[in-house]
Amino acid sequence: MTSRPAAIFDHRLLHDPHRRYNALRDQAPVHHVLTPDGAPAWLVTRYDDVRAALGDPRLSVDKRFSGTDGEHGSSLPPELGAHLLNRDPPDHTRLRRLAAAAFTPRRVADLRPAVERIVSTLLDGLAGHDHAELIGSLASPLPLQVMHELLGLPTQTSVDFRTWTNTLLSAEANQPAQSRSAMANMRRFLIEQLAHKGAHPGDDLLTGLLAARDDDDRLTDDELVAMVFLLMFAGYDNSAALIGNVTHALLTNAEVHEAARAGSLALDELIDEVLRWNPSFPLAVRRFAREPITIAGQAIPAGDRIWLCLASANRDPAQFSEPDELGMPGERRPHLSFGHGIHYCLGAPLARLQTTVAVTSLVARFPGIRLAVPAHDIRWRESFRLRGLVALPVLL
Repeated sequence: MTSRPAAIFDHRLLHDPHRRYNALRDQAPVHHVLTPDGAPAWLVTRYDDVRAALGDPRLSVDKRFSGTDGEHGSSLPPELGAHLLNRDPPDHTRLRRLAAAAFTPRRVADLRPAVERIVSTLLDGLAGHDHAELIGSLASPLPLQVMHELLGLPTQTSVDFRTWTNTLLSAEANQPAQSRSAMANMRRFLIEQLAHKGAHPGDDLLTGLLAARDDDDRLTDDELVAMVFLLMFAGYDNSAALIGNVTHALLTNAEVHEAARAGSLALDELIDEVLRWNPSFPLAVRRFAREPITIAGQAIPAGDRIWLCLASANRDPAQFSEPDELGMPGERRPHLSFGHGIHYCLGAPLARLQTTVAVTSLVARFPGIRLAVPAHDIRWRESFRLRGLVALPVLL
């Protein structure tokens, strides 16, 4: 008999997600829940089950396998949904191959001077001040400016794009209606930019995506718009939240902060540990059961929606010792925050690059930096989809 779905996505979870997810994981490996948009789903909480499910071909990211129409609340319209995270092989294989042809490691590596220049300019704006707020002055503007440079977009659109993405991640009651308006505005903007690049090509990723082809195969117009939407949305929010979360971890853990000041901190290892300890995206992209399946003893009917809880899996005591503690760099604690298998995040190298440059430069420029308020007064965004700071006030 199928259990009645529980409304777990409430204010308790919003205000202390790790405590809530830990309790759910301790109770059972799989829970029947109501998602924030009112749809029933199965929440998978333990590391081994989540990792296996991320690579399980019986689970589809394509909403056509949903037992309903797949649309709930603020779901993406078809024109923005034709991207990698909504497609299974062979469509996914084709889209990733075409995107990878433009989003090469060389292109990401070539962005380092631009990232360093943008970070230096942003930090110059803080010089001479005693106080600063790092989310608005560094963590948010950096990935927006980098993404605009990568894609070759006009920088004056940054404020609009930040407003649209904040709307999509909001937990407010009227969010679905606002989200539809934001998505319409984003789509209109992207269509205009693609048309402009078609007439005025440049040395940028947008031009590369327009030209990407494999023999006679190329991205369709809808696929292009959806691909750029995904790159901008995920590239901005994931990187902005990651920069904030890593900086927060540094400033609230004395041993880690001292290692950074002494220059003995391997920042790439710290980034990985923060990704495990406090991931920017607590939940993986929803899946649908292609057929009746069983996860951790729980029978799940075909067509049911499945949410894989990365935040819970990353703190599973069966996988990690002292999982609620931020481990020191040098400890190998493999996380699932960038995914696993064919849907592993294509933009992970860029997110790491931006975070490394931002945090290294911040500590080097302001070695005495510390929180300007008690740690318990730091506010987190009220979002089920994103774990990020509202603000990070510091003394420089």
